[in-house]
Amino acid sequence: MGSFFLRTSLGRSCKRISKYCSFSDSSGAAKLIVSGNPIHCYNSSHIYQSHRTIVLESISSESVRFKRLSGYDSGIVEVSLDRPSTKNAIGKEMLRGLRHTLEIINEDRSAKVLLISSLVSKVFCAGADLKERKSMTPSEIQLFVNTLRSTFSFIEALHVPSIAVIEGAALGGGLEMALSCDLRICGEDAALGLPETGLAIIPGAGGTQRLPRLVGKSMAKELILTGRKINGREAKSTGLVNYCVPAGEAHLKALEIAREIIMKGPVAIRMAKKAINEGLEMDIASALEFEEECYKQLLNTEDRLEGLAAFAEKRKPRYKGE
Repeated sequence: MGSFFLRTSLGRSCKRISKYCSFSDSSGAAKLIVSGNPIHCYNSSHIYQSHRTIVLESISSESVRFKRLSGYDSGIVEVSLDRPSTKNAIGKEMLRGLRHTLEIINEDRSAKVLLISSLVSKVFCAGADLKERKSMTPSEIQLFVNTLRSTFSFIEALHVPSIAVIEGAALGGGLEMALSCDLRICGEDAALGLPETGLAIIPGAGGTQRLPRLVGKSMAKELILTGRKINGREAKSTGLVNYCVPAGEAHLKALEIAREIIMKGPVAIRMAKKAINEGLEMDIASALEFEEECYKQLLNTEDRLEGLAAFAEKRKPRYKGE
């Protein structure tokens, strides 16, 4: 597991520093070494310091990084893939780290929006690690794909909205990860595709089910049966992504959208996501009843009263998620 060491230098002001945590071993805990004493960090979101500037420095390669934004962006959390040697191909260790990080986010009620991005230039995620898979038995492959599928379903079911920030290639499992997010933003030079049939398999982590729900049955069949890659503009025209922006600007657009979301009532955002996701799997009559149940859960919240008060007083609401 990648450990962190603290490097301190003198400073005058008290600062709140967002941190990166790496979760890449089986336990999933990031360890901080402070004066020789290990501290395991799980839900702590910031390090406070007075008269010192604290820099977190990783001394080994990490595949998953977790960052909490602060200040006006408080409530936005970001998971960044960082495995440049494999173009962010997902292996066993990376998958464990991703799952553990997502579980932490789902338990954190201060989190309001999740961004999933890449720290590797010109690639979001190249899919599964095929070199690692070559050494697996069929039963091991099945277990890995099942875990990958359940992890992507976990993203889809998170209590917070998720936004995939796609620059460069999002192929195979990489695109399936993006499909499990609520929104997708890509750069014009993105390359998106599900090439599995060229390897004599099918997309097995949700691709055959989520893609047609976004782009329609006919287009999904074309993309999966041919394994064809499409660029950002075509992805936008088919409905695969919400926005296609100039290359290099996907993260800025994702932040813009995330900032709009965090200004809304957190409980309402959770209920809206739940009503849409689960309602789409029902007939219309049942879905409308389910919408009613979701609405009822908001009637007695403090946020609803705050929203009305803010409207009457012509000010911005101060929602607490209660």
